[in-house]
Amino acid sequence: MTVNYIEQIAERIKNNLSADILPDDPYPLLLMYAVLARVKGPETTLEDVHDAWTAWMSMQGRQHESSVPFAELPDAVQGEDAPFLRAILESL
Repeated sequence: MTVNYIEQIAERIKNNLSADILPDDPYPLLLMYAVLARVKGPETTLEDVHDAWTAWMSMQGRQHESSVPFAELPDAVQGEDAPFLRAILESL
């Protein structure tokens, strides 16, 4: 199976994360994070990560209380995106 450059970035992101924080079937979300890595690079923000997660939740047909604009989240909830941002930045 051929792995393309986006898949390679997604794999690096996955390898930079603890398995216990990954959702079931994380591949679609990791691909979205890989696109963030390519498009925004080191300028990727927590808000970008949250936006990608919210889009992924929508694709899953799932509703969640945190599916609101990033600025409306409590600080503690905003911080939950930090490991994913670090993993994205470490994948560069």
